[in-house]
Amino acid sequence: MMTIILASQSPRRKELMNMLPYPFTVYPSTFDESTITDQNPETAVLKIAEGKAAEVAKEFPDSIVIGSDTIVFYEQILGKPKSAEEARDMLSRLSGKTHTVYTGVVLIKNGVKTSFTERTDVTFWELSEKEISDYIETTDPFDKAGAYGIQSGGALFVKSITGDYYAVVGLPLSRLNKELALLT
Repeated sequence: MMTIILASQSPRRKELMNMLPYPFTVYPSTFDESTITDQNPETAVLKIAEGKAAEVAKEFPDSIVIGSDTIVFYEQILGKPKSAEEARDMLSRLSGKTHTVYTGVVLIKNGVKTSFTERTDVTFWELSEKEISDYIETTDPFDKAGAYGIQSGGALFVKSITGDYYAVVGLPLSRLNKELALLT
């Protein structure tokens, strides 16, 4: 069986990979995401995922390398907040609205690339200033696109989702499982 490598530093992606029936190794990518300036979320998320996978595939050319990225989009790409004010702004903008989460995945095996994107619409309840402030105080928003984690405290804000929950967490498991079955 071919070695599978997850090119990610994300503890959430590692946890999700453990749900799949494939042994894997984590080798974090150091790809500089800021080099991707494309404002189309679907294109940007695939470029970042490809950058991560391609960098690690150079080190492990005989393995299946998985690169992934997740982008939250509402009127513009909402990255990881750098401050409490930025987190507050993002959460206030998402309050009572439907936004879109794009997760791009790129698999590289023997120099051949397979890629796909999962799109999930997430609707938030109206959020009070207190709810936003209390959540920011947990520090949970700071390492997450869009300033929330659907798998953690941000779950309390979610009124509904249409699409793949695991893609919002960071890795569309069902689709990834199907793609890996074709490659192994």
